Amino acid sequence: MPNKADVKAWKAQLVAQAEQQILKLTDSDQFKKYLNTLAKFHHYSARNIDLIYAQNPQATQVAGFKHWQTAFNRTVKRGAKAIRIAAPIIKKLTPAEQKRLDTTDERAIIGYRYLPVFDVAQTSGEPVLSAKDFVKENLADHQNVTSLYNAFKDYLNQQTDLKVSEVPLATLNGAKGYFQPSTNEIVIGGDEPDNALKLKTLYHEYAHSQLHGLKSAFKDRPRAYQETQAEAVAYVAMQNIGVDTSNYSLGYVATWAKDTAVIHNALSEIQQVSNKVIELSDGLTKQLGLQEAQEGTEHDLKMLAAQSLNKSYQSLQQQIQQATSPQQKAQFKKQLNDVHQEISERTQKQLKSFAEQHPEIKQPDSEPDQSLKR
Repeated sequence: MPNKADVKAWKAQLVAQAEQQILKLTDSDQFKKYLNTLAKFHHYSARNIDLIYAQNPQATQVAGFKHWQTAFNRTVKRGAKAIRIAAPIIKKLTPAEQKRLDTTDERAIIGYRYLPVFDVAQTSGEPVLSAKDFVKENLADHQNVTSLYNAFKDYLNQQTDLKVSEVPLATLNGAKGYFQPSTNEIVIGGDEPDNALKLKTLYHEYAHSQLHGLKSAFKDRPRAYQETQAEAVAYVAMQNIGVDTSNYSLGYVATWAKDTAVIHNALSEIQQVSNKVIELSDGLTKQLGLQEAQEGTEHDLKMLAAQSLNKSYQSLQQQIQQATSPQQKAQFKKQLNDVHQEISERTQKQLKSFAEQHPEIKQPDSEPDQSLKR
């Protein structure tokens, strides 16, 4: 069994490996990979995102061994190598410890331990879908992208001290939009024909407002640094809703100093704003109904491929569990029942067709043996 010194050295090695991966981010392709990881794991701390990225840049969803079994009905594959993430060790404080620490909190973090988790690709079992699987499908529609853009713009105008307005692109001298710190105003090219680009521009300028406004601690960052940060936040936000913006530039990450502390700080700042944008977007897509499976007619269900039908079934099961109101739950249950009925009908048809094609296979008696009845 390893001693304390071995465990400490192993933990230090994990962090060192993460830092080495971060240092490689001065290459734009590496940076894009890191941002993809950030979009997938925005609920994790910056430290754990770094650790996950360092150990498995392709990871998309991680959970503990037992959690995969109990929550997702999936099993970790034999021989899978665990990813280690940091989890706080929380202790209940005694009155003496509260006094020494000058706090009234009953509990405090006294350290961290490294827990093993596994990526979904290291497991097998029932499909795992998130709401954004449906968001991506829904946002492929022109009108839905426009709806999300308008909802986000309205939210900023009505619920924050920012002012968002639109002007013709011809007046922006080639730009798609800008943020004006002195007036706390975001201006967007209103006649931009590419709706995905228009939404991404709003995310970009919102990131500027949060990171580089007059009251921001990061307002004095160099211009290239600011642009890279804002573009990174926009990229992460678009990745989160499943809209591909890989053809848009991420800026020149090589302008950053090749210094561990500087890069870590920059990424931490990106993550803070990305988390905020993702939470806002997720809330708005729910309000717009873009995170709900499409309430299709019987004809629409029959047009779905088997894989899509199965995905719909799995996603609806999750949405029923996550529903916050009886009305939502009832709606999802009705949709689930429709999908279940379609799957059942297809299965019966396939079985009947198989039986007709293979008459040599003995069919069960229409009436079971009475002796087996109770």
